[in-house]
Amino acid sequence: MKGRLAGVVGGLVLLVVAGACSRAKENAPQAAGGDAGSAAAPQVTQVKLALNWVAEPEFGGFYAARDLGHFKRRGMDVSIQGGGAGVPVMQMVASGQVDFGIAGADEILTARARGVDVIPLFAVYQTAPQALMTHASRGAKNIKDLLSSGTVALEPGLPYAAYLKKKYGFDKVKVVPYDGGVARFVADKDFSQQCFITSEPIAARRQGADPAVFLVADEGFNPYIAVLITRRELWQKQPSRVKDFVEAVREGWRAYLDDPTATNAVMGKLNTSMDADTFAEAARAQKPLIETEQTRAKGLGTMSRERWDTLARQLVDLGLIDKVPALDDFLLPEFVDMGTPAPATPQ
Repeated sequence: MKGRLAGVVGGLVLLVVAGACSRAKENAPQAAGGDAGSAAAPQVTQVKLALNWVAEPEFGGFYAARDLGHFKRRGMDVSIQGGGAGVPVMQMVASGQVDFGIAGADEILTARARGVDVIPLFAVYQTAPQALMTHASRGAKNIKDLLSSGTVALEPGLPYAAYLKKKYGFDKVKVVPYDGGVARFVADKDFSQQCFITSEPIAARRQGADPAVFLVADEGFNPYIAVLITRRELWQKQPSRVKDFVEAVREGWRAYLDDPTATNAVMGKLNTSMDADTFAEAARAQKPLIETEQTRAKGLGTMSRERWDTLARQLVDLGLIDKVPALDDFLLPEFVDMGTPAPATPQ
C-alpha cells in the first residue's frame, strides 16, 4: 500500500469545510460547458481527475481512456493529477478544485456521514486488493492462522484492520506500524504485513521471498476500491457530461484490461519507481479483482446498493461512523444497481 491509505485518514478532517465550499463554488470551464444549452458552449471542455496515488495499474483504465481518445470523443480534454500520501482528494472534489476523484468506498461513507455531498459513479475493484501476507513456510491457511503468532505490520486507523481486530483479536500477535516497504518482511520469517496484492507481494518475490497472500475480502470486509466520485453540484448542473465521463472510463478500462502494454508504458514514464515487468505483473494480478462475474453481467464499474449498505453497517459496528447514511440520498440509479425494493407490508 506504500502509504496510499495514510492520506485518507488525515484528509478527512477537512471534509466538512470542503463540503460547504462545494455549494458555493463552480469553476469556469464547467460552467461554460454545462448542460444549460448555451450556444457559446465550447466543443471541448477542460476536466480534471485527481487520483489518490501515483500512476500504477490500478488507474490504468483512466489513462487508457485519456490516451485512446475516449474522453476527447465526448468533448472532454481530461488532465489526470497523480496523488500520494496526504493528498486530500475528497476535499478537492467536494470544493470543486477538481471535477472527479478516486477514493475508497469506506472513505466515501465516512465523508457522507460528516456531511460531504459526494456521489460514487464507478467502482474499479469489485474485490478489494487489500490483503495480509506472510511467509509460505509458516504454513498459514488463512488470516486467522496468520494472526495466531509472530509479528504483523499494520497501518493504524484503517477500517479493515479494525474489522480484523474485532473478528479475531490481536492478542496472539505483535502488531507494529507498517513502514511502507518489504525489507523487514524479506529478512524475518516470522514477520507478516499488510499489502495490496498488486504491489508488495510482487516486490517481495523479486527479492527472493515466498509470500502467502490472503485477501481481507475473503474475511467478509470488501469495500469497493478505486471508486470514481464527483460532487452532487456537478451532477445536477452537468448530468450529460458526468454520464459521458463514466462511459469513457468504462471504455478505457475495457481497453486496458484487454491490452495494458501501451498504457503501462505511458504510466511508466510518470512512475519510474516501477519497471515494465512490475507494471505487467501488477496488471495481471489485478484483472480478476476488476473483471468479475458481476461485471460480466452488468458492466465494468458496477456497484450495488446492497454492498454499500453492508459496508455502512460494518462501519457503524466498528464505531467508525455513528449511523448508516441515507443511501438513497447519494446512490443514484444511473450508476448503482438499486436492487428490487422489498414488497410493501400489507395494511
